[in-house]
Amino acid sequence: MTLSVALLTVSDRRTLADDPSGDGLSERIRAAGHHLIDRQLVPDDRYRIRAVLSGWIADPTVQAVISSGGTGLTGRDGTPEAVAPLLDKVIDGFGELFRVLSFESIGTSSLQSRALAGVANGTVIFVLPGSLDAVTTAWDRLIRAQLDATTTPCNLVQLLPRLTESPSRPAGSAPSVGPRAQPPR
Repeated sequence: MTLSVALLTVSDRRTLADDPSGDGLSERIRAAGHHLIDRQLVPDDRYRIRAVLSGWIADPTVQAVISSGGTGLTGRDGTPEAVAPLLDKVIDGFGELFRVLSFESIGTSSLQSRALAGVANGTVIFVLPGSLDAVTTAWDRLIRAQLDATTTPCNLVQLLPRLTESPSRPAGSAPSVGPRAQPPR
């Protein structure tokens, strides 16, 4: 199944012409058979990050978003803070597994990673560090398989149609009138 993926690089130093991590992700997204629907670069500014991501989250044609950069601990790094308020649900296992896999190559420095993933308005979002090694690890060892409908026993693709289900009542049940319900006026 081909997905429409948007890619965001967060950096004060890079440009789209000089973005090895973004280039690496672009190549991998296309090689996996997905459509790169948009690619942008913004500085480390949480409001500009949110503006771009909010547009993609609201766009029904964007099914997945991958961002790279701005996940460190310095004062300028704010991508997790920009993204977290936009998420409906956090996929905790992504950040946990990413740090375990990163430990294999960078040791205890992996504890500084604030990589995360989640879902917003039916869009799957991955927030990655900006290094080429980090995005390669994340794509090759986690994201590619989860964006592949043939991955078993389960994958994020099979959940896409259900990500916007209403949590208010179980499927097939009739709406109930609560004790505080007021008649319409």
